[in-house]
Amino acid sequence: MTTSRLQEQRVWQNLHPKVKRGVFAAKENMTTVDGKHYSPTGKEITHMVDVVVKTTESQVRGLRAVDDLSTHEIDNGGFVFAFFKQSSTIVARFPTLTQQDIARLMFIGTYVAWQSGRLQHDNGRIINKKALEKLVDMSTRRFNELFKRLEEESILTENTETGEIFVNPSVFYRGSMKEIGFDVSHLQYTRLFRTTVRDLYAQFKGRTLGQLALIYSVLPFLNFETNIVCYNPEEIDTELLRTMSLDKLAMILEYQDPYKLKRALNAIKVDGKPVFGFFEDVYDRRKLKITINPRVVFGGSSDALKAIKLLFT
Repeated sequence: MTTSRLQEQRVWQNLHPKVKRGVFAAKENMTTVDGKHYSPTGKEITHMVDVVVKTTESQVRGLRAVDDLSTHEIDNGGFVFAFFKQSSTIVARFPTLTQQDIARLMFIGTYVAWQSGRLQHDNGRIINKKALEKLVDMSTRRFNELFKRLEEESILTENTETGEIFVNPSVFYRGSMKEIGFDVSHLQYTRLFRTTVRDLYAQFKGRTLGQLALIYSVLPFLNFETNIVCYNPEEIDTELLRTMSLDKLAMILEYQDPYKLKRALNAIKVDGKPVFGFFEDVYDRRKLKITINPRVVFGGSSDALKAIKLLFT
């Protein structure tokens, strides 16, 4: 036992720092049920992380796979799960919200607390109505109108006694999916990265703010593994994806001029790099595949992440 333990410690000391970071991220966010450990997405990771770190060769390969996503999550401020109805627009789900409302909602969602659903700052300080008004940078009158719409759409709920505000977990949620305590079986979800969305929100003001809603608006048409906008986003076999043309997306999002939509998409950038990419379809070079930068939203696997990131480097 002693020799085995010493060998395990030597392996741990020699691991790449990125792999170690992935282990710590997994341990910090995991949930333990009946002796088994689960990641925030509900995936069992007992084989990778236990009471002590397991470091056999095959397990180290597994930790590297976890680390690719964990590093990506850390670099972009962690994530919140964003829920939507597949192939159905956000406007159809929340008909009273304007494009600017949707952009602000996406920003507000990044402040959801772990599992409780309460709005709070990263240091744990609660965000009441006055603090939220300041955070979204609106006048009192316009903020009260927004808050009322979000309440009527059952997105936000205020505890008038404590001042706490809670977000409907079927809209945004942070934590283990096994602990959500809400029926979301009729919805799909993906990772929305918190720091990236906040940085984008800080860039867009006034009339241009509605452009940010385009990110949230394309989610129902996004294939998880490729981040490509398509007609059949649920398709697992990427060769069978039917990519959606700019003209069709413009029609769905109610843009009369497709090129105006393209200009709006091209204007959204993070650290000087595009949030939306347009790439040739190898089967029909007249068509463009619309892809979203995984720094903003991504719901696929570690291997898929590597491939998509190359498109935006």
